[in-house]
Amino acid sequence: MNKKSLNILVTGGAGFIGSHVVMGLVTKYPNYNIFNLDALTYAGNLENLKSIQDYPNYTFIKGNILDESFINNLFEKYEFDGVIHLAAESHVDRSITDPLAFVKTNIIGTVNLLNAAKNYWKNDFSEKRFYHVSTDEVYGSLGKTGLFTEETPYDPNSPYSASKASSDHFVRAYGETYGLPYVISNCSNNYGPNHFPEKLIPLFINNIIQEKSLPVYGDGNYTRDWLFVEDHAVAIDLVFHEGKNTETYNIGGFNEWKNIDLVKLLCKLMDVKLNRVNGSSEKLITYVKDRPGHDLRYAIDASKINKNLGWKPSVTFEEGLAKTIDWYLQNEEWLSNVTSGNYQEYYKKMYT
Repeated sequence: MNKKSLNILVTGGAGFIGSHVVMGLVTKYPNYNIFNLDALTYAGNLENLKSIQDYPNYTFIKGNILDESFINNLFEKYEFDGVIHLAAESHVDRSITDPLAFVKTNIIGTVNLLNAAKNYWKNDFSEKRFYHVSTDEVYGSLGKTGLFTEETPYDPNSPYSASKASSDHFVRAYGETYGLPYVISNCSNNYGPNHFPEKLIPLFINNIIQEKSLPVYGDGNYTRDWLFVEDHAVAIDLVFHEGKNTETYNIGGFNEWKNIDLVKLLCKLMDVKLNRVNGSSEKLITYVKDRPGHDLRYAIDASKINKNLGWKPSVTFEEGLAKTIDWYLQNEEWLSNVTSGNYQEYYKKMYT
C-alpha cells in the first residue's frame, strides 16, 4: 500500500491492541481517514482513545461485524481502501464456556467483512488490502523446543484458537478464489497499557493492587512469548504498508517466560512500585485447577518480519513490564471503571 490519502477501516479499534493501532495511524498519517468500528462489548473502551478522539482524520462508528447489511452500507458510504481486522472474541476461558459466541464473531463476522470488501471493490483490487490480525494459538502447542514459523501446520486446541484458525482459512480462501489482496499476521501474547484485566498480566496487576489472590493455572509451567503492544502496533503498520500480498508474518517478542516466573517477576516489581515488603505480593499466589485444552508452550519465530520488513521489538520484557505497571498505577480510575459490573460477575465465575 502506498501512502497517498487512504480511507482505512479498523475493526475492534476500541479494544486493547486495536486502540494502539488506531492511535498510531491517526497521529502518523494525517492524510489518512481512519474509521474505527467497534461494538463496545466488555473489552471495548473509548477511554482508550481519548488522546485522538477530536482529530479531524478520526471517526468512531459503533456497530457489530455480525450485522451484514450494516457492514455493506459502511463500505458504500466511506469507500474504504483498506481493512485492518482486529475485532474478535479473544479470551480462551470465555471460549470454553461459550464457544458459539466465538464462532459467530470470529468466523461469521470475518466472512461478512470479506464479502463486503469483495463486493464493494468489485474485482478492482489495485491499491486495496485486507489485513487479518490473528494469533499464534492457531498453531497449537509446542514441546520444550522449537518455534512457530509461518509454515507451521495449524493445530488449534481451544474453541478460541479453532475459530481464529477458521477465519485465517477463510481469508486465504477469498484470496485464492476471488483474488482478494490480503495479508495475515499471527502474534504472540500481547501486554501493555489499556489491557482489559481478564488476561494474566493486567489481571494480576489489579489483584496485587487489591491484595487479592493470584490464580495460577496448574503448576504454572506453561510458557508464552510476550510482545509489548506498542511494538505490535508498529509491526501492524509495517505489514499493512510494506507486506507482500498473500503472505503471513509471525510477530513475536523473542521473549519466552514460564507463567510462574513471570508472576514472580511481576510480584517483585509491584512490591517495589507499591513500597511493600519484598515478597509480600508473592504470598498471594494460589494454584488453581488447570483449564481444559491448555497449550504447554507458544514461541514465535519472528525472523521473517525482521528480515523482510526490518521490524524488531523496541523494549526488553523487563522494560515493557515496568512501563505497563506504571501505566496501571497512574490510571487507577480507568482500572476501577473496567473492573466493575459485569466483569466482577465474570471474574467470580472463572476464578472463585
